[in-house]
Amino acid sequence: MISVEEAKRSMLMQVPITSAELVTLENAAGRFTTATITSPTEHPLFDMSAVDGYAFLLKDDGPWHVVGEVPAGGVLEHPLRSGECARIFTGAKLPVGADTVVMQEFVSREDQQITHNDIRLKPGANVRRRGEQVRMGDVLLTAGSRMDPEAIGLLASVGIKQVEVCRSPKVTVLLTGNEFLEEGRAEEGKIHSSNGSMLVAALKGSGVEADALYARDDLQALDEAMQQALKSDVIISTGGVSVGDHDLVREAVERNGGKVHFHGVAQKPGKPMLFATFGQKVFFGLPGNPRAVMVLFWEYVWPFLRAMQGATEPWLPFDQLPLEGPLNVKGERGEFRAVRVRGGLVTLLKDEGSHMLKSLRQANAIAYIPAGTQALSVGMKVEVHYLPR
Repeated sequence: MISVEEAKRSMLMQVPITSAELVTLENAAGRFTTATITSPTEHPLFDMSAVDGYAFLLKDDGPWHVVGEVPAGGVLEHPLRSGECARIFTGAKLPVGADTVVMQEFVSREDQQITHNDIRLKPGANVRRRGEQVRMGDVLLTAGSRMDPEAIGLLASVGIKQVEVCRSPKVTVLLTGNEFLEEGRAEEGKIHSSNGSMLVAALKGSGVEADALYARDDLQALDEAMQQALKSDVIISTGGVSVGDHDLVREAVERNGGKVHFHGVAQKPGKPMLFATFGQKVFFGLPGNPRAVMVLFWEYVWPFLRAMQGATEPWLPFDQLPLEGPLNVKGERGEFRAVRVRGGLVTLLKDEGSHMLKSLRQANAIAYIPAGTQALSVGMKVEVHYLPR
């Protein structure tokens, strides 16, 4: 059995990067760039007004004579001369001969003449200068950047319409076990299945294509399901990875040509976790208990899927923060604990069994307690991994 740290290092050594594809910005949300993107132009494209008001040359003495109007998208066809101004609106191009815009709130106008009372006005006030945000050739995004709304907006602002990103991996969730109720049937001793719906929802919420596949606990059924699931890039199984008579997942993996990199991690929850590869295909064998499934999804599977798409920072965002209350643990294994982070303090939530989801649902982070830790007092810092709620 290996440590959490060893398991994560081993896992990331096996990351296959997905192929690249060119998509429109509208279809790029949540994806990761394959290469550095530089700007083909400047932003802003020209000196423009930052407010609604009047454009003029500040060194001139007022009053100023209004000789035209410049709406956004329009231009004043002749330069302003000394003592002249133009009515101008936010985003409109600054007329030649003007260097300043005074906000309309500070202006008094009579017929075609204005004065202002803005005593703080300086040359260049309320003007967005050409190229002040981006110069031609500036790096906008580096390879492995996530296409969030701000990144998409930045690229759109310089006229970029398409971007090359890594293809999203296709994932099959393989649910094993004989204990689940069949739809429309009530049967004593059977339970409702939650892992499939939960994992597919988590995957789709992360922008990953996913479906679920069920298999009974016998080798023939597992073989058939495994062969079907291997059409995907990643397989996530739940259940069947312990050492009981009905835990057949490892045997099925090896029978179908899988290479097991580790099976068993010194962690709570999720000790029986298995990780294997089939060439460029990847297999995560998770336990069957729902809490363990979700903790391991966030700690292992989610970062791995991001790394497959070229993410330079695949892990959950993390921090070191002080505990609001004391913590005592056995220290035999690394522990993942549900917590709420508020006001810079870490509050431990109820330590539920690996089959329970309630406190994990209330959490906004997972605290990682390394193996060997037995007691933490109030104010001591712990590592927290923020969940992407």
